[in-house]
Amino acid sequence: MEDTPTSIIGIIVAAVLMFLVPLVLLSDRNDDIAQLVAQNATASFVDEVLKNGVITNENYQRYLNRLNSSGNTYEVDIEVKILDKNASQKYTEESQEIGQNEYYSIYTSQIEDKLSNTDGGADKIVLKEDDIIFVTARNTSKTLSQSIKNIYYKIKGEDLHIIVATASGTIAVNGATT
Repeated sequence: MEDTPTSIIGIIVAAVLMFLVPLVLLSDRNDDIAQLVAQNATASFVDEVLKNGVITNENYQRYLNRLNSSGNTYEVDIEVKILDKNASQKYTEESQEIGQNEYYSIYTSQIEDKLSNTDGGADKIVLKEDDIIFVTARNTSKTLSQSIKNIYYKIKGEDLHIIVATASGTIAVNGATT
């Protein structure tokens, strides 16, 4: 009779652990799969842009669809640094360099505007050799695993756990000639 409360507590703890541990492991595995999908989609998008030297509306939409296929929603940040060689050249009879080449950046909203056919969009952005692209995808939806981990991270005082995929590269091909 004395062991009855201890036995009941033990049974409750065992039942909770029987359901909680597999739930946490399964949700963590789902996050790992979502991370892998996001990283692969981001890397293949950047590789395609590097290979062709062109960002098209079609490959950008395909990239967004691949990201969303994991069941999460993502915020995509793209920065394209475009090399402006004119800033370093002095135009006379003989062309000579007078300084460093300069880069100017265009960002996600500008890229989306150029890719859309509204307001004179060209449905593609042609890049040239030595331009640089950076792509980052962060999930905006909270998964079960993230919710559980974020409780622990808040107590510990660390940054929150989110799914992030990044890729970058330098264009090696002139998109206008491909």
